[in-house]
Amino acid sequence: MKHTAIIIATAAALAATATAEEIAFDLKDPKGVNNIVFTLDAPLESISGTANGISGTVEVDPAEPEEIEGKIVVDAKSLTVPNSLMQEHMLGAEWIDAEKHPEITFEIKEVLNPVKNGNEGTADVKGVFTLKGVSKEITVPAKVTYLPGRLSDRTNGKMQGDLIVIRTNFQIKRGDFGIKAGENLDKVSDTIDISLSIAGSAPKP
Repeated sequence: MKHTAIIIATAAALAATATAEEIAFDLKDPKGVNNIVFTLDAPLESISGTANGISGTVEVDPAEPEEIEGKIVVDAKSLTVPNSLMQEHMLGAEWIDAEKHPEITFEIKEVLNPVKNGNEGTADVKGVFTLKGVSKEITVPAKVTYLPGRLSDRTNGKMQGDLIVIRTNFQIKRGDFGIKAGENLDKVSDTIDISLSIAGSAPKP
């Protein structure tokens, strides 16, 4: 009976330790350089742009950097393309409709096929991608790098703490999200290539 109690107490202590090891990383970059690159490569035109209004939080256990949960949020109005008329159309009601749907999000649901290599982890991340009010479950390849104590290097000594860097490349179809499905395909590709490399920070006193 005493032996059983010791096992239960030890298990509880280990569970508490495991929970304490999770670190919450803020994706709102203090340097303001986090961005997402998107490309629509159609037969007549190739359109590339960026989005830098990134926020959200992810939680990671540094011992298992391939295990991650959280949500990435992009301010739809921060999507930018070089041509001002294209910019206006892209954010308008017939395309992204940034006024009515101000956020583009990816909420992590499950991590598949994780592989750990030191402070790096790779995996296929299943989550819910929401654009223009439409949510679809997608799976994307991701690489997560944990950089303990490197927040100071990124902020020129202004902040102390840890960093995490998330990288992924994936595709979505604009037609799947109710954005002019089947229209203007010669000039605006249905396939959108998305490249993301963002740093999250966990400041320490």
